Amino acid sequence: MSGQLNIKNRSIKVRNNMSAVKTSGRRIAFLGLVFCLAFSSAAIRAQQKERTLDEIKAEAIKRAENGMYPLIGLDPADVREAFSKINSTDNDEWAAGFSAVADRYLAQAKAAEASDPAKASALYVRAWRLYSFGRWPVPVSAGKKRAYAKALEAFLAHARLQENPLEVVHIPFEGSEIIGYLRLPKNVKGPVPVVIAISGLDSRKEDLSENFGAILPFGIGFIGIDSPGTGQAPIKASETSERMFSRVIDYLQTRPEVDKTRIGVDGQSFGAYWATKLAIIEHARLKGVIAQSPLADATFQKDFLVNKTLGNREYLFGLVPALMSIYEGANSIEDLSVIFPKMSLVKQGLIGKPTSPMLIIAGALDTQVPISDAYMILSSGDVPKEAWINPQGGHLGRQVKVWPDPVIFKQVIIPWLVRNLNAQTAQ
Repeated sequence: MSGQLNIKNRSIKVRNNMSAVKTSGRRIAFLGLVFCLAFSSAAIRAQQKERTLDEIKAEAIKRAENGMYPLIGLDPADVREAFSKINSTDNDEWAAGFSAVADRYLAQAKAAEASDPAKASALYVRAWRLYSFGRWPVPVSAGKKRAYAKALEAFLAHARLQENPLEVVHIPFEGSEIIGYLRLPKNVKGPVPVVIAISGLDSRKEDLSENFGAILPFGIGFIGIDSPGTGQAPIKASETSERMFSRVIDYLQTRPEVDKTRIGVDGQSFGAYWATKLAIIEHARLKGVIAQSPLADATFQKDFLVNKTLGNREYLFGLVPALMSIYEGANSIEDLSVIFPKMSLVKQGLIGKPTSPMLIIAGALDTQVPISDAYMILSSGDVPKEAWINPQGGHLGRQVKVWPDPVIFKQVIIPWLVRNLNAQTAQ
């Protein structure tokens, strides 16, 4: 972001040559949020600069053209059209720009549903991806919340039209409920293995459920779950929020279609943190766990937060505001600096305890989660672990056009799950 930062009485004034950042009501800007209440002028000087709106537009279009997260599956032409309607960093304007394009495809899908379900399903997917990017990274305003609601509507309409529709399950939990997407393979004899797929900081169970459809032909089912503090999760993130997933394991063990001895977990990014905790806490009930760029200790340190997380440019924009959104009472970087150390698996005394079999996936060049966290997990515990470390990879091991997310999923994740869950191919 261009402009100047002046600190006075611990408040920060941001002057931007595109538009002034406002910090209340509907005008909270997703770029300005990154700078709220930093704990010292040294932290401000140390941080990387967030992208300006023009830089975000250019980077987002490039990512759409190259099939890069978070624009995997979005048509670059649709992205350009949406951006043509966006002239400021206002959250609601962002949501409106992408929702306007998505609305067209949603209407077309509804019109085609009776006569051409396959076409309608594809149009629903196109609408869902646009609405979902309209609420990205987190739905912090009225407009982004509407975009998220429309994303859910479009995705579920698509899911109903699949040959093997997913089941929306409601699992009672602490006076609320966990909403999951369960999908089981057809034509497999006996109870089947199931993977608990945990979303990351800004992905959602819809993204995972769409991806994990590729595992059904291998005789493995899945249940997509939002991480604590994201999507429709019933609780915020905390040092004990993995209990939510323990409840999911309890639920799966009540389903006669599920093999209780072959339950696995897959988590990406922040989802990999929860996956790693489950590999330790629930090691007796899990057959195998995949953790892709798992957070463990170094990621949660104050120095990393200030020097690497603030303004991180491997992340498209707004990493710190997204992190604040998943915790109760996290309204500033100072708040995160207090909360984060408590999340460390070292601080919690978990590193070194027995684990279930694990596959750790990571990129040596990851700027969001240091590779040292992956190495720490690999070298601890009581059983041998497997690793897929891309020396040229960034977050999640990604490498543009060489190891994009879909290729890692197809060539690394699925084979490991098939082997470790002893799956049988669906007939």
